[in-house]
Amino acid sequence: MESYSDIILDHAEHPRNQGDLPGANARGYQMNPVCGDTLALSLRIEDGRIAESRFQTEGCTASVATSSVITELIAGLTLDEAMALTHEDVSDAVGGLPTSKLHSAALVIDALRRAIGSYRLQQAG
Repeated sequence: MESYSDIILDHAEHPRNQGDLPGANARGYQMNPVCGDTLALSLRIEDGRIAESRFQTEGCTASVATSSVITELIAGLTLDEAMALTHEDVSDAVGGLPTSKLHSAALVIDALRRAIGSYRLQQAG
């Protein structure tokens, strides 16, 4: 059995910002090909900042928890600040992850970068 921090357990049992985000103007989807966990991250960006975010995750306890935490970490950040976040930042924010669950932090960072990347492409077009 994996040993999880109280933060992970709390976010897994009581996820924040879970569900669809009407009015989202950025979306990122990521799947971990090894374990099959998936994350759809939706953002509403206003004036260059992340005004709101929601997630839909299918996966393990750690993936649900890190998905929940990332929505709190990015609230109010500029796009550059959000893009600078790393999987280590996510792991630290949840009180650490077991080695076998580090993929969950990478999953949320990759989805975040995809969402912001798609938004920037859309704005440039």
